[in-house]
Amino acid sequence: MRSVSLSRFLIDEQWQKHAIPSDLRLLVEVVARAIKAISINVGKGALAGVLGDAGSGNVQGEAQKKLDVIANEILLEANEWGGHLAAMASEEMEGPHAIPHRFPKGEYLLLFDPLDGSSNIDVNVSVGTIFSVLRCPEGVDPTSEQAFLQPGTAQVCAGFAVFGPSTVLVLTMGQGVHAFTLDREVGSFVLTREDIRIPEDTKEFAINMSNQRHWESPVQRYIGELLAGKSGPRGTDFNMRWVASMVADVYRILTRGGIFMYPRDTKEPGKAGRLRLMYEANPMAMIIEQAGGGATTGRERILDVQPTALHQRIAVYLGSKNEVDRVTGYHQG
Repeated sequence: MRSVSLSRFLIDEQWQKHAIPSDLRLLVEVVARAIKAISINVGKGALAGVLGDAGSGNVQGEAQKKLDVIANEILLEANEWGGHLAAMASEEMEGPHAIPHRFPKGEYLLLFDPLDGSSNIDVNVSVGTIFSVLRCPEGVDPTSEQAFLQPGTAQVCAGFAVFGPSTVLVLTMGQGVHAFTLDREVGSFVLTREDIRIPEDTKEFAINMSNQRHWESPVQRYIGELLAGKSGPRGTDFNMRWVASMVADVYRILTRGGIFMYPRDTKEPGKAGRLRLMYEANPMAMIIEQAGGGATTGRERILDVQPTALHQRIAVYLGSKNEVDRVTGYHQG
């Protein structure tokens, strides 16, 4: 594969393929620069004093890590002054973040989970950043929650980064899924995988088995079949992989197939699921579908869900299409 930087790739998408407008190209480049800055902070770890709790909580009442706060500030600061955004929203903040009046404004809305899997930071396991881009509706205050409450089908771009042995940026703008690896010596992302496709069949699944006693019957049935292996109704052995960083689990699925599940359960019956629709489920569902996989709540396609709140939670099943279809069918049946 010829060496293609992220900037060159985006310019080709704009000028050669006429697939994206110039302001979206520039927005993605700004987000990528912020991701590089987050990667540097993650990589320094204890050397920079960024490990441990921040002593504060986010809007969901969860304890924040120091890197949660740092990553959030990096993304806000980097994207305030570019002139491409009307407003931003973060998993770590209660409401939308307005672009300061001294900076120019654009037509896009940026949503992000600044540091997914932050419970893994202190034990040196992969974490990442997830983001989603929407167009701001005409005639709607971009700083209002209503501006952001658009179904996943309205996304014009989605991506995530994994901060692991290498830093990888996965990106879709509705024309397939591509992966870029950060060349730390040069300081730029380089295209390393084009047109990623997820195998339709798989023998790997990812789920938090500690919650098994709380699952609904369709999930119990499905996981029971997988655990039964060759002697069970599926007639084959399955392997379980669970990193507890959604970015790492999804990247594994994009690499070799699999199914990721975070189902609704009875542990918190008032919640429709654990993962956030706007910051996690929608961008990941867009990426998975663009790579030929499936993404549902168990009952409906994730991208068709009409959001009702900025921090809405839902159940998530995504990955290899045939397995997602099977467990979804168990719910619907």
